[in-house]
Amino acid sequence: MSFTTRPDITGTFGVVTSTHWVASSVGMRLLERGGNAFDAAVAAGFVLQVVEPHLNGPAGEFPAIFQKPGEAPQVLCAQGTAPAGATIAHYRAQGLEAVPGSGLLSTVIPGAFDGWMLMLRDHGTKSLREVLEPAIHYARHGHPVLPRVSFTIKGLADFFKAEWPGSAKVWLPDGKAPETGALFANPTLADTWERILAEAELAKTRTSQINAARRIWREGFVAESIDRYIATTEAMDATGDRHSGVLSAQDIASWSASYEAPVSHDYKGWEVFKTGPWGQGPVLLQSLSILDHHDVAGLDPNGAQFVHLVTEAMKLAYADREAFYGDGSEVPLASLLADSHAAQRAAMIAPQASLEQRPSRLPGFEHLADASIERAARSVAMGGVGAGEPTMAHLSDRRGDTVHLDVIDRWGNMVAVTPSGGWLQSNPVIPDLGFCLNTRAQMFWLEEGLPQSLTPGKRPRTTLSPSLAHGPEGQALVFGTPGGDQQDQWQLIWFLRMVHHGMGLQAAIDAPLFHSSHFTGSFAPRAATPGALMVEPAFGEGVIGDLRSRGHTVTVAKPWTVGRLTAARRAADGFLAAAATPRMMQAYAVGR
Repeated sequence: MSFTTRPDITGTFGVVTSTHWVASSVGMRLLERGGNAFDAAVAAGFVLQVVEPHLNGPAGEFPAIFQKPGEAPQVLCAQGTAPAGATIAHYRAQGLEAVPGSGLLSTVIPGAFDGWMLMLRDHGTKSLREVLEPAIHYARHGHPVLPRVSFTIKGLADFFKAEWPGSAKVWLPDGKAPETGALFANPTLADTWERILAEAELAKTRTSQINAARRIWREGFVAESIDRYIATTEAMDATGDRHSGVLSAQDIASWSASYEAPVSHDYKGWEVFKTGPWGQGPVLLQSLSILDHHDVAGLDPNGAQFVHLVTEAMKLAYADREAFYGDGSEVPLASLLADSHAAQRAAMIAPQASLEQRPSRLPGFEHLADASIERAARSVAMGGVGAGEPTMAHLSDRRGDTVHLDVIDRWGNMVAVTPSGGWLQSNPVIPDLGFCLNTRAQMFWLEEGLPQSLTPGKRPRTTLSPSLAHGPEGQALVFGTPGGDQQDQWQLIWFLRMVHHGMGLQAAIDAPLFHSSHFTGSFAPRAATPGALMVEPAFGEGVIGDLRSRGHTVTVAKPWTVGRLTAARRAADGFLAAAATPRMMQAYAVGR
């Protein structure tokens, strides 16, 4: 018998799983009130902005991947693009060699609100008020503060008081950080949402109200407040200097969320769907294509050979991410996923850990491979308050991260969403809105001719990476995790253990996790650490010693601190299951 920290939540009516129990409960409330998976996702998504403010916010972004019964999977892209004024020349003129990890220069167009509205309008059934009211309630009346939220605010309290007074007003009520478990409210944010509601409800129909809310955000008082704040503010950022931003009301008005087809790959009877290479999602598909040429099923899923093999495959896939992925660029994804190419890459995995960056050398793309190796060698380093995003909370006290949610309803609608950005460490709070801007522009490079070169109108190559998969006998999955560069690493490990070793959703989540930081990171300081491998101690001293003997530079994390996976599954007969990580003690799955 397999023992787990929690049972798989099962039923036929609906399941919701997310990185915070309040959001999961709110999503389930929408299902109970007759809403579908999209209504539940939108309501839960807004609540996550309130209860996990150190991990996401209203001016952040997300990709969603979803499927409706009888239809093909789709991606909803709520990732904003670089503003018109965000040119390499402008940033270089500020004396910068890289986009700061925090502050106004690191901001792209906020995408989350428009994305949630598009999902609600086109696929939901509930009114704007019904999905916003739970978030407004918690913003107005308070929610119990998570330990990490309290700790993060305490670590930044002096900085907020000295440099970001708008943040001090919101995050330091009565001049001090909230204690763990205390009720914490953000009435200014509640006011913002209530004003949007009041103005939108002047329209008569559900659809027209949602469309009005989109206009209010993009062209009304929200965009005007952001524009006015940017135009009159120089804010301290991760460089240690004060800079003004380039985002404008015109940028916000000119952008909207959109739909696109996912990319997919077949693996052992499963078809896995991800976002396109404007995000990092295809690295999971590349990793699977490489591992298809090795006997993963014959390995102990908690053994050294499994860890070594999967790590080396991921290193190869992430090397290609750094070389080729980007928005609006010619990405040779078909070649990278081709079976013959994957076989060649699989043959490169040796008994010892690789300490080199080894992107594919495809005809016509050799210059991109060489450029990525050069960037990794330079390991651009930037420091400062609020810089970047962590791999997990135990690696940083002051950086933001990400949240995730999965929902499946009784009709078979299923959705996975990974919201992020606009966390409390990223930027000063805009005083009359109660939220801060995002920092996703740090994904770009201030060098010409690269797939990730800073370019107005271009999406940053995000790390946000929800997943959807179809399996044998009509099974379907939605899953994901926070964690920046680690998202597709942890998802890959979980998926392999489920497919090859028969683990249930919760058992595969509970099993010890690992990840590599061998490749160039996506966030400031953009470092690469050759051979670096972080593992949970539950692997045991024997496995850890074996990995070190293979040449991996192993760091042992504190127990139960790596990964924040959630997942939900639907069988062909409609039987549902969901699970959530016990790590950090806040994610929960609910359902019946």
